Amino acid sequence: MFENTSTVLDTDVVNILGTPHKVVLFNDDHNNMLAVALQIIKAVKCSSDQAMAFMLEAHETGATVVFTGNKERCELVDSILAGPPTTLSTAIEPA
Repeated sequence: MFENTSTVLDTDVVNILGTPHKVVLFNDDHNNMLAVALQIIKAVKCSSDQAMAFMLEAHETGATVVFTGNKERCELVDSILAGPPTTLSTAIEPA
């Protein structure tokens, strides 16, 4: 009876919020780890522990997803991460 409920809800969410996107942060050799973590905190409003975990994952694996949401919010997060003082390397991709 309720087989298609999740499909309808998923479609409604996409129609209201848009297709979900994600912000990917790439490792770089130009910024120190503390500066990267502080910029992550500024961009996604997370705890220092979570920012350090994001930073370490990018450092160890080459990249990490720091935010998932609607495209407009992802663009804001991306602009903060890519802005001064760190100018981090990022990308916005469909989630």
